Amino acid sequence: MRQIIAMGGGGFSMEPENPLLDQYVLQQAKAEVPKICFVPTASGDAEGYIQRFYNFFDKKRCMPTHLSLFQPLTRDLHGYLLDQDIIYVGGGSTKNMLALWKEWDVDLILKEAWERGIVLAGVSAGAICWFEQGLTDSYGDKVEPIPCLGFIKGSCTPHYDGEENRRPAYKNYIHDQNMLSGYALDDGAALHYVGKEVHDVISSRPQAKAYHVYKALDKTIEEKLPIKYLKA
Repeated sequence: MRQIIAMGGGGFSMEPENPLLDQYVLQQAKAEVPKICFVPTASGDAEGYIQRFYNFFDKKRCMPTHLSLFQPLTRDLHGYLLDQDIIYVGGGSTKNMLALWKEWDVDLILKEAWERGIVLAGVSAGAICWFEQGLTDSYGDKVEPIPCLGFIKGSCTPHYDGEENRRPAYKNYIHDQNMLSGYALDDGAALHYVGKEVHDVISSRPQAKAYHVYKALDKTIEEKLPIKYLKA
């Protein structure tokens, strides 16, 4: 079963005292004690970010590890990643992350992992990377469209309520047909895909929302999705 969990914000990196999204990710693995690999490429393998991952997941019923492309533990990235139950991609620069992944063939390995049923999850850059397009601030202070991996059709933007320029920019790009229709995720909201279809919409915050955003009759429509608040 192919699964992707795309988080607009939240998780251990943004709300370490709120375990709801990350616990949900762990629960989707088949293994009783899942192997979970953090991929912090988008942050340049920031040490503090990696440490926050271990601070959270070392306390959970799982086996955490991380993949560095700057100091790789093994040359066999293919075998290393395909031995995981969950691959969790962090936030940062989507553009730099995708460029490095292509250089190391990580993009191809991730597609194989997905097809094999390894759970793919991520926040921010780690959320939008799975779609055909994402809205990124990788180019500077202005958010712009970026082509992504295309495992899932359409586009996505994170931080819909967390960054004031996100919402108007995403709606304008879709209205002007510079971006495909897609999904907008507040911080704390996430889409859980099974196959290529949305299986569930979840949140770690009571007020977090998710939207299907598309153009119809020369208007940009924000369709609020039914969302399930995860409770401890």
